[in-house]
Amino acid sequence: MYGVDIAKNVFQLHWVSPETGEVFDKQVKRGQFLEYFANLSPSLIGMEACGGSQHWARRLTEMGHQVKLMCTRAVKPFVTGNKNDIADARAIWLATQQRGIRSVAIKSEAQQAVLALHRSRQQLVKCRTMQSNSVRGLIAEYGEVMAVGRAALDKSMPVILAKLSERLPAILIDTLREQWALLSKLDEQIAQIERRLQAWMRQEPSCKAIAEIPGVGLLTATAAVATMGNPNAFRSGREFAAWLGLVPRQTGTGGRVRLLNISKRGDTYLRTLLVHGARSVLSCSKTPNKWLDGLAKRRPANVVTVALANKIARTIWALLAFNRKYENEYTSVRP
Repeated sequence: MYGVDIAKNVFQLHWVSPETGEVFDKQVKRGQFLEYFANLSPSLIGMEACGGSQHWARRLTEMGHQVKLMCTRAVKPFVTGNKNDIADARAIWLATQQRGIRSVAIKSEAQQAVLALHRSRQQLVKCRTMQSNSVRGLIAEYGEVMAVGRAALDKSMPVILAKLSERLPAILIDTLREQWALLSKLDEQIAQIERRLQAWMRQEPSCKAIAEIPGVGLLTATAAVATMGNPNAFRSGREFAAWLGLVPRQTGTGGRVRLLNISKRGDTYLRTLLVHGARSVLSCSKTPNKWLDGLAKRRPANVVTVALANKIARTIWALLAFNRKYENEYTSVRP
């Protein structure tokens, strides 16, 4: 069993000899890392799920080793004393042996590529919002304001620029016009990424299967399949929903347990998509649902939204884990 702390150029290894009990700490350069493990018998290798860990996990698995990727939050309690590479590798080695620590699923390169598209799109959306706010702020400095929303911005800009051109320098008007045109370029880049995701979704049967669930669209379907990796890494849909942070936090002592707000652990991006999808179902669906109607009478709207997002997450896991198609009237039966 090995604990590996990966870095940019130097990797730190920690292990204990099963024959003699001797403790070893070894530094290995990046170019020699795979060569070192290629000469060893199949072993259990623990690593933190950080940048580059998926790549090394795939390569080590191809060599016959078993790799356990763990969340950094689970490894942190085992770091004792000062923090350095040796202490981190020892903490990873200790965490690898704990039975209660969940491992992160090893994703394929195709799944990571889809996640890269999602991260790029998310960044472009943030840039578009910042660009829109920047244009509004610059124009507000000269006494011109407009209604909220992108449609109002596009409608008001020609009129405002024509009005400001009568009293402001042409160099500023040209710059404002260029900054406004940059929004259209960002729109095109976001649309291009969505077209690529749509093409991948048409080729992936699992994406098409979960896209039939109400509240699951293009972004949620592709992000869920790519983020989950292997659905069998979770024992149940409830565990998958808890991994996404869609369950209440707990605090208690003396046998009394109190439920708090949701834990918000796991992937923030996928959890946000599920919550937005649940909110769209509640606001747009015209089909009566006895469970949702009863819940809405007892709980606030946001609680109902999160409860539906939790149910959608469990349905996604069930369809992927058992390779089934979505059935609206399906009722699960306890085995």
